[in-house]
Amino acid sequence: MREMKKSSSKWIAAVAALTMLAACQNDEPTVDIEEEQVEPVEDAGEAEASLPYTYPLTGVGTEEQLDRRVVGVTINNHPAARPQSGLVSADVVYEVLAEGEVTRFIALYHSQLPERVGPVRSARPYFIDLVNGYNGMLVIHGWSPEAEQLLNGGAADFLNGLSYDGTLFERSAERQAPHNSYITFEHILEGFESRNYELDGPVPSLDFYENEEIQLAGADGKAIEINYYDRNMVNYVFDEELGVYHRFNGEAQTVDHETDEPVSLANLFVVEAEHRTLDDVGRRAINLTSGGKGILFQSGIANEVDWENRDGQIIPVRDGVQVPLSPGQTWINIVPTLTSVTY
Repeated sequence: MREMKKSSSKWIAAVAALTMLAACQNDEPTVDIEEEQVEPVEDAGEAEASLPYTYPLTGVGTEEQLDRRVVGVTINNHPAARPQSGLVSADVVYEVLAEGEVTRFIALYHSQLPERVGPVRSARPYFIDLVNGYNGMLVIHGWSPEAEQLLNGGAADFLNGLSYDGTLFERSAERQAPHNSYITFEHILEGFESRNYELDGPVPSLDFYENEEIQLAGADGKAIEINYYDRNMVNYVFDEELGVYHRFNGEAQTVDHETDEPVSLANLFVVEAEHRTLDDVGRRAINLTSGGKGILFQSGIANEVDWENRDGQIIPVRDGVQVPLSPGQTWINIVPTLTSVTY
């Protein structure tokens, strides 16, 4: 194992820089969805080809090879918590129900480290599973009884705001608890070090198209609505000029609280998973292992696919073969039924 001091200095440099992208290579076979072709951007392809590395979770070229572990942060999506801080910098974001109809985000950070993230909220057992799929460390503020038992039993490396409220975690005066807990990545590093976690480690690579390989055919997927029980309406709109999707909660665009930068994603993967209510509080169990149906949105095009859990990661597949992602940020919306999705 590397010495913690060496690991710390590399992370501090990364936090200070706060400028990175993301990547991936994978040896598994991939599916090309043919017929309608999306023209590659030649200049971008040439630029990517000249870079020696790619970030494993975004497929974007880079001059640096990172060996730091993924950090997953549970981020609040209650209306009182919007707009959030740091979502724009995540490589992968899972959006999933906790209690009620409002979702929470499990934002996975590797290629970019925002200065500040939040509001941070409490953990559920399936949040732990999602972060573990990337050999990640989990940042939370609170937990359900089941998540507390799992984490205290060693299910994942974690940092809990219940133990560091007012020290590593800060309460914003702009918002009311429990929608006002924030943490900087400098403090995340400090907290993980104090718990003697190894900060460096392997990161699994997702599978991405090379620029010249992107070939897509399917239905129109430029405007998407996801209805979480008629109370939380999530919309994605494809920006043809920029070639990315923008996210909205209702009519309000999802932007960064610090910079007003909009969330811009290359892939939206909506997956159907079994949801069960466990108690009177409304806590849920969500089956993220069985696989099922999904819809993959890329470049304004929708394709019906399946999903599989491969080593803890939710992966799009067709006929058992992994479907590549487009380089960039990926959002994975987990829903009880695909009938809640229109496009």
